[in-house]
Amino acid sequence: MKEEIKYNADSILVEVIRNWQNWLRDERLYSEHTVDAYSRDLSDFLAFFKEKVSLGQLSELDIIDFRKYISSEKIQLLNKSSLARKLSTIRNFYRWLSKKKLAKNSAISILSSPKKPKNLPRSLDKNQAIELIDEAPNFEAENWQQLRDIAIFTLLYGCGLRISEATNLNIGDFDNNEFLRIKGKGNKTRIVPLLPIVIKAVENYADNCPYKHNNGEALFLGARGERISPRIIQRQMEKIRNYMGLPDNFTPHSLRHSFATHLLAAGTDLRSIQELLGHSSLSTTQRYTEVEISTIQNEYDKAGLFD
Repeated sequence: MKEEIKYNADSILVEVIRNWQNWLRDERLYSEHTVDAYSRDLSDFLAFFKEKVSLGQLSELDIIDFRKYISSEKIQLLNKSSLARKLSTIRNFYRWLSKKKLAKNSAISILSSPKKPKNLPRSLDKNQAIELIDEAPNFEAENWQQLRDIAIFTLLYGCGLRISEATNLNIGDFDNNEFLRIKGKGNKTRIVPLLPIVIKAVENYADNCPYKHNNGEALFLGARGERISPRIIQRQMEKIRNYMGLPDNFTPHSLRHSFATHLLAAGTDLRSIQELLGHSSLSTTQRYTEVEISTIQNEYDKAGLFD
């Protein structure tokens, strides 16, 4: 039986945390593993404080309080990747509290994540990919543009699309709601299965977009109603990347790399990944085995079986 996570919080805040966990599962569709990781990160944060924490206290924390938490002996022992993940969890919780009008704290927004080494592979881990999509709406003022960015980033990671393929999609391309027909490089067409979370993200955007175009016209639009430029999404990625403390070589294309790497890690064969990505040559797809083998080697080394 999995050990119950304890929170250094009063009964009201504990109930609020349960509602946040349900939101992660039901609205964001996070896996139980991810919800558990987020919950433990939040538990560690609350445990830093001596007295039981209340909602009111969460609103009153200032930048010095957050920095003291980061500087605590336990946190200092973490590598930069783990620390960045913990800070992302805290931001996620505070952002949800603000949306629900339960608590608001501006200090968390100016807390910077540690920069990670630039020699990391361009593939994100699963939690980073989900966190990146979750951050996407926070850099647009208009609700429909926030939903647009969520939909595009979800497509890049959930379907392995190139950014140009996502921005070139037209209204009517999602009529089937099971598969997406993509015209890639060299006008080569491929079929990509659609996950429910991808369909939901696109539908949420389409339902709220103020511009109503006809079948065959651009799906994703810019502020003036024109087909969105890939450069806009690249700029959004730069903002999110800086906020999350990711290296400069993480681009929208990194989500496509992550799609392939995570499929390979889950046991998908290279031929299937080749078809999903639209690679003409299998040798192009094989580079993902190098990323995955490198990841496995790192985990093996960290295990220290004979240390």
